[in-house]
Amino acid sequence: QVQLVESGGGSVQPGGSLRLSCAASGFPVDHYAIGWFRQAPGKEHEGFGCISGSDNTTWYKDSVKGRFIISRDNTRNTVFLQMNNLKPEDSGVYSCAGAPPGPECHTAPYATWGQGTQVTVSS
Repeated sequence: QVQLVESGGGSVQPGGSLRLSCAASGFPVDHYAIGWFRQAPGKEHEGFGCISGSDNTTWYKDSVKGRFIISRDNTRNTVFLQMNNLKPEDSGVYSCAGAPPGPECHTAPYATWGQGTQVTVSS
């Protein structure tokens, strides 16, 4: 069964850090593009970062560039999202998704989704 499971969400103060995990089962995560998405109440669902399936090329939206880092541990079949210097506007439900490898991960057709994990940034 193809599945993605996120974990690591929680509450943190502004300026704090969290590391989310996206554990894959049923497919090799190093052969697929993995994207990270989030949705806050009243805001659109947005993709803000991804790692390609063909190599370790990453892409980040400007709003998180320099603060978020996506990495992959093939031995654990898991992709990580390290989030630093978190801001209140980073709050939302964070999800990962998988797609067959293509030329650019931020245009990949994501079809396998995790259930999401809540991130709350508040003082």
